[in-house]
Amino acid sequence: MLVMTSRSHRDPLAALTLPSRPLRADELRVKVRAIGVNPVDWKMREGGPLHLAYKLLGPRGPFITGIDFAGEVIEASAGSIAVGTRVVGGTNFSRGQHGSYADEVVVRADQVVALPDNVSFDAAACLPVAAVTPWIALAEHRKTGPGDRVLVLGASGGVGLFGLQIAKMLGASAVGVCSARNVALVERLGAIAIDYGKGDPLEAARAHGPYDVVLHAVGTATYPLGKCRSLLRPRGFVELVVIRPADFLAAAFLPSVKTVLGKPTRERLAPLLEGLASGKLEPIIEEKFSLLDAERAHERSRAGKVVGKLLLNP
Repeated sequence: MLVMTSRSHRDPLAALTLPSRPLRADELRVKVRAIGVNPVDWKMREGGPLHLAYKLLGPRGPFITGIDFAGEVIEASAGSIAVGTRVVGGTNFSRGQHGSYADEVVVRADQVVALPDNVSFDAAACLPVAAVTPWIALAEHRKTGPGDRVLVLGASGGVGLFGLQIAKMLGASAVGVCSARNVALVERLGAIAIDYGKGDPLEAARAHGPYDVVLHAVGTATYPLGKCRSLLRPRGFVELVVIRPADFLAAAFLPSVKTVLGKPTRERLAPLLEGLASGKLEPIIEEKFSLLDAERAHERSRAGKVVGKLLLNP
């Protein structure tokens, strides 16, 4: 199989051919057709807790990053999903699995969901991290529903755009902070848009609150945690997608502060896929790259200001 790997963040991602390993019980081999690019992919290359966890828990051999994938099952062990099934899922290095920057992945059956005929590989590959992250925040950490209010900071990014739509899908109202060029997009998705270039966006957001959830997909260096907490209703949460060392104590000891990292599972992906199939969720894809251009995709992601998702196609 063809994979993209690097020894460190200083070395560009390069193609490498590895042998396909035999399947174990309840595993399946997926021919990858689309891969979602997430900031966590390149952050894992740069060290930190996730990279260390990969080194300790992940598979032996070259470092292969990536989580999101969509494709078709080309081999399955007994009792797994049928060969030929179109699926979407996420890899899990804690199960000894290589990442998804490859032309095939081996995962367990409980990590994938079959695709409806009207959902493309590209659309499905947007879901595993970017949509599961706000799903955990809005449907698991808090049972968001009608009458609730959600504020999304970083509303035009991959997590943010799905956060706005998932809030609406669950019956809540949403407010999104974004740049002037993305105001129309945020409003088209059914949310109130706040242009962060016009004064203090948190004070502007206060007029539409208080909030049950503040989905914080930017970082507290930009929007301080204390000010975000002041926008909450009683028993509301600030959900930190981007966490800094300065946030560790608050996340550990304040009930109103939670951290959220999208870990895709069948149970989480299933309702999101239904939303995609029914038109309640719309994937916003900014740019697609070939798998061999994965390094260029990481450069684009690092530069910031990506609207929606970047994809790789093997």
